[in-house]
Amino acid sequence: MKGRIFSVVGGMLLLTVCSKGAAPAREPSAGPTPPASTNPPSAAPAPASASGSAAGGTITGKVKFTGTPPRMATIDMSEEAACKAKYPSPPKDEAVVAGAGNTLADVFVYVSAGLPANAKYQAPAEAVVLDQNGCRYHPHVLGIMVGQKLEIKNSDPLLHNITAVAKKNRGFNVSQPNAGMTRDVTFSAPEVMVNLECNVHGWMKAYAGVRPDPFYAVSGPDGSFTIKGLPPGTYTIEAWHEKFGTQTATVTIAGTESKTANFTFAAH
Repeated sequence: MKGRIFSVVGGMLLLTVCSKGAAPAREPSAGPTPPASTNPPSAAPAPASASGSAAGGTITGKVKFTGTPPRMATIDMSEEAACKAKYPSPPKDEAVVAGAGNTLADVFVYVSAGLPANAKYQAPAEAVVLDQNGCRYHPHVLGIMVGQKLEIKNSDPLLHNITAVAKKNRGFNVSQPNAGMTRDVTFSAPEVMVNLECNVHGWMKAYAGVRPDPFYAVSGPDGSFTIKGLPPGTYTIEAWHEKFGTQTATVTIAGTESKTANFTFAAH
């Protein structure tokens, strides 16, 4: 990795931030895997969505895009042999992860308006896990509630330094030089999105959608998402994508009915 400089001052390890050039558009790629497999590494996944009341309504949908999917750049991990060895083929940047039929993964979908103003929701006791594995973040996009623990984990036998770039929350900078290290952090305010970056490996990026309620989801490889447990009402649903921007839809829920909200982004 270019641009890494380490110095020891007063017994503390200080890290000089590596340059993070913007990665060009890239093709989708599998996560780090043993050489004989094309599946992502086994790790505790972060929940893509949280559920409200089981008696509420449900919004399901699919996210797609029109046009030609952008070509994603290959990530050069030649200077990180331990990470490079986890991939059967060179990994690609994750800004656009396209599936069959132009489906779009890693879209954060959430209720942006319509919930009662005085409603309070309890954050889950279980943590959302952000795993640094193969010099990439897993998951790439996650949802988390205010006050819920984010467990940052290093599964690589090398230094990672994760930084939160936030506007409504206090940022943080966590250094994890060894495999197996974990650190819990929480967010105090809703924010869509909090950027998560590695100061050692410029290509490592993730995004956290922080919400005061459990009504959100992240689209899967087939573009699908589900938001459950909504009370009756009319809601604005927003879909956020790191490259294609945002879109909104209006959905009215009565009782325990299910409604559909699909989103289509224009590739560029």
